[in-house]
Amino acid sequence: MSDYKIPLLPLSFDFENVAIYKQLSAASRALAELKGVAQTIPNENILLNTLVLQEAKDSSEVENIVTTQDEVYQADLDMVETITKTAQKEVIRYREAMHKGFEQVRKNRLLTNAIIKQIQQALESNKAGFRALPGTSLMNKNGEIVYTPPQSKMEIEQLMSNLEKFINDPQLSSLDPLIKLPIIHHQFESIHPFYDGNGRTGRIISILYLVTNGLLDLPILYLSRYINHNKDRYYSLIQEIRDNAPNNEEKWVSWIIFVLKGIEETANETVVLIGKIRDLMQEYKQRIRPLFGKKYKHELLNNLFKHPYTKIEYIMRDLDVTRQTASKYLEELVSHGIVEKFHLHNTNYYINRDLYNLFINQGQMEPKNV
Repeated sequence: MSDYKIPLLPLSFDFENVAIYKQLSAASRALAELKGVAQTIPNENILLNTLVLQEAKDSSEVENIVTTQDEVYQADLDMVETITKTAQKEVIRYREAMHKGFEQVRKNRLLTNAIIKQIQQALESNKAGFRALPGTSLMNKNGEIVYTPPQSKMEIEQLMSNLEKFINDPQLSSLDPLIKLPIIHHQFESIHPFYDGNGRTGRIISILYLVTNGLLDLPILYLSRYINHNKDRYYSLIQEIRDNAPNNEEKWVSWIIFVLKGIEETANETVVLIGKIRDLMQEYKQRIRPLFGKKYKHELLNNLFKHPYTKIEYIMRDLDVTRQTASKYLEELVSHGIVEKFHLHNTNYYINRDLYNLFINQGQMEPKNV
C-alpha cells in the first residue's frame, strides 16, 4: 500500500524534457485544429449536446457505469416517464455537471473550488462537499488497498486551496498549461476530496481547464474514450507516481506524456467527427430546403443535429410553430427518408439515423493503445 505524501504545487521538477516537448507540440497543434474546426458549426449547442453526451457516456464507463447509445439518448429525451436504470441517470447527470461547470468557467475563466463543488454536487445529487470524516481508501480490482488519500478535513482543504491557486494563477508556475493539466489531474485524484464522484469530477475539471486557458472554446474533447481504451495504464501510471515518491520525476514524465498523447489522439478524432457532422449538415440542408421552399427554417436543421432523436414538441419549441405545423414538417421528412419515425410510450419519436450512425461508428473505431 502506498503512503504517498502529496506535495504542494508547483512541483520541484522543471520538466525540461525533449520527449515531453515533442508530445506537447503535437497535442497543441491538434487542440488548435479542434478549436478551429468547432467554429465551423454555426450553432454551438449542436456540439455541446452531442459531443458532451458522448463524453459523459465514456467517462462514466471508466467507473464501470456502462450504458448503450440508445439508453443514453432515450434517457436524455425523457422517452420513459422515469429513468429506472442508475447508469442512465449517472450519464445524464454527468452531462448536466459539465454544462453547469462550463457556464461558470466561461464567464470569468476561473475554475475555483466553489465551482468544483458544484460540479460534484450535480454529479452526485448531494451537498456533502469535501470529505470531513476518515475512512476513505482506494482499492485495486482484487479488493486490496493500494492508496489511502488524506484523511484530515484540514489537510484536504489545504491541498485543495493550493490546487486552486495552481489552476488559476499563471504566476505560480511557468509550465505550459498542457503540462500543468496532467499534474492537476493527478493532484486532484490523489487528494480525492469527495466521498463519491472524484474520477468523473476530475475528468470534467481537465476539460474545463482547457476552456479557462483559451485552448478550447467549448468542452468538447473526447478524452474519456482514450482513458477507457488505456484504462489499466491510466491507473498504473497514476499509482506509480505515488509508489516512487519523492524521487518520481521519471514517473511524472511518463504520466505527462501519456495525457498529452491522449489529448493529441482524441483531438484528432474529434476533428474528424466534427467534419463529418458538418458535411452531413450540409447534405441535409441541400435535401431539406427544396422540400419546404419559403417555409424552410434553419432552426429545423439545427434541431435535427442537436440530438439524434427529436419529437413534435421540440420542433414546436425550436421553430416557434404550432403542433400541426411541426407534425407536417416531420412527416414530410419521414416521407423523404430523411428521418425515421417510431412510436414509444404513446409518443412519436423521429431519429436522424445518419447522425446516430456517426456516433455508433465512432465508438466502434479500433482503439489505440499506448
